[in-house]
Amino acid sequence: MFGDMMGMMGKLKDAQKKVEATKERLHTVLIDEASTDNKLKVTITANRTIKSIDIADELLQDKDMLEDYLILTLNKAIEKATNVHETEVAAVAKEGMPNIPGMDMFK
Repeated sequence: MFGDMMGMMGKLKDAQKKVEATKERLHTVLIDEASTDNKLKVTITANRTIKSIDIADELLQDKDMLEDYLILTLNKAIEKATNVHETEVAAVAKEGMPNIPGMDMFK
């Protein structure tokens, strides 16, 4: 019984390492999002770090419109990044999870 527990702890540690490695890799996964008219473009990582924002000159004339564009486009990019992030991390976590009763919240 004790050996089983030690084996499970080892598996959990491996799973944690894989999740951390996946999170590191997601820093290099870039997600591009643009407004429908391409006046605003953003690039963020799958870890939801903003890498670049490209704003058309005409948007700089209208503060309210620019703010709306930023909110809309960044939220779309963050949503995509979150989906990629959760999918990747869940896949790695699930693969490395031993079957522990009560731990199926990770599935």
